[in-house]
Amino acid sequence: MMSAPTAAGPTPAWRHPGSTRRPTGFAGLAALAAVAALVAACGSSSSSGSSSTGGSAVAVATITVSGSSEQVLTNSSGYTLYYLTQDSPTSVTCTGSCAQTWPPLLLSSGQPTSSSSLPQALTTVSGGNGRQVEYDGHPLYHYSGDSGPNQSNGEGVDGVWFVATPSISSASATPSAAGAPNGY
Repeated sequence: MMSAPTAAGPTPAWRHPGSTRRPTGFAGLAALAAVAALVAACGSSSSSGSSSTGGSAVAVATITVSGSSEQVLTNSSGYTLYYLTQDSPTSVTCTGSCAQTWPPLLLSSGQPTSSSSLPQALTTVSGGNGRQVEYDGHPLYHYSGDSGPNQSNGEGVDGVWFVATPSISSASATPSAAGAPNGY
């Protein structure tokens, strides 16, 4: 036996039968817009791409680099970090198309932190990429050729890109005559 519709009309398909509230036109749209804005703010970006963070920017992991087990610096998602020998503590040379192949580790605000104790300082340098995280004066990058955590495919590329390790020293920042950075 069918019941007669009430003055409010039949129950819409989108309304849960136990619900006592019914969204109205603008209120429902406003709620939907708020949820969409929240999802967009959380967003999803490639972990291997430029990352901007406000929390722990750097961690330490043990991975295989050129056949040897080494401790390396990673971003908070486990992607290996690299440095370019042609950069200096005050100058970032990999920008523009280079930064598409070697996305910089960026920090939107505050000071970079590490989930592990590091022997050298984490700082930032402002340049063509924004506020880029540095370790012991070396601006840090990801490599687009690493498709996931614990990879080191960028080690030695063009003779100027190297995996960043906790023991990196300022002396290793001497520019190499081996060639221009990949992507220039």
